[in-house]
Amino acid sequence: MKKILCVIPLEERHRQRLREAAGDWEICFAGGKNVPQEQVDQAEIILGNVSPEQIGKAKRLEWLQLNSAGYDGYARPEVMGPGRILTCCVGAYGQAVAEHLFAMLLAMQKKLPQYRDDQRRHVWGDHGKVVSIADATILVLGMGNIGSHFARMAHALGARVLGIRRTPGERPDFAQAVCGLADAPALLPQADAVVSFLPSSPETKGLVNREWLARMKPGSFFLNGGRGDTVDTEALCQALAEGRLAGAALDVTDPEPLPADHPLWDAPGLFLTPHVSGGYHLPVTLDRVVGICAENLGRYRAGEPLQNVVAQR
Repeated sequence: MKKILCVIPLEERHRQRLREAAGDWEICFAGGKNVPQEQVDQAEIILGNVSPEQIGKAKRLEWLQLNSAGYDGYARPEVMGPGRILTCCVGAYGQAVAEHLFAMLLAMQKKLPQYRDDQRRHVWGDHGKVVSIADATILVLGMGNIGSHFARMAHALGARVLGIRRTPGERPDFAQAVCGLADAPALLPQADAVVSFLPSSPETKGLVNREWLARMKPGSFFLNGGRGDTVDTEALCQALAEGRLAGAALDVTDPEPLPADHPLWDAPGLFLTPHVSGGYHLPVTLDRVVGICAENLGRYRAGEPLQNVVAQR
């Protein structure tokens, strides 16, 4: 009999679904972030994001199912030692993150942040011309689950979508082209908005730098819902201060949380949210996380290949 530790915050209906998937295996539900190391040591299977430090010390762990799509900090030899499997929840967050970033883009195109600022100052103002997503060219960096959700919405409202993937592959019907990351700089001058959902990696760290921003179309928008370290923050602040971009929207920053005295807070034309597009703010996201965990539990019990395998040692 396997022992399963679940640290995901769940409703009773979710717990019941996982109990059914676990069958006669023992499952323990531990809420909160501070899970005792003793509980971690007793589990062969862990569902949820226990800290990498605790995972590295775990004594019996066979399989770690993260409740996040990202796996920064976990896919390292000192954390996932020999004989361990690491899976993530890619596919659970596409709708939530894409809708959040899409709302930010539409808001910037219609200058809604400026009008909200006017409201707070009791100013009856007019900020002039706006732009539309219809017939706009949108460059989506990272056409995975989240990026594809975003691209579908943009296409549905009449945008011309260009996508970037690590490996281009087949072109979906909602994109005019899907290219590799090396092709992105050549596409920047065409884009009315560049929207990044790129993960953190040596290849993407600091990718959006001064040279990158200088190639972007004057008056375009930049949005980031991927990872904060893909952006050179100083370069972005400078581009906004010089008026080369119409605006930027960030749901992720580097560092996080953003210090109170950081220049991003006061960068002109910046729309900032504190990494809240994902999480469980949209209830269906948690349903999808539990669905992935339950599916993989059933597969593990049956000795079948798991979904969303990140590392297997």
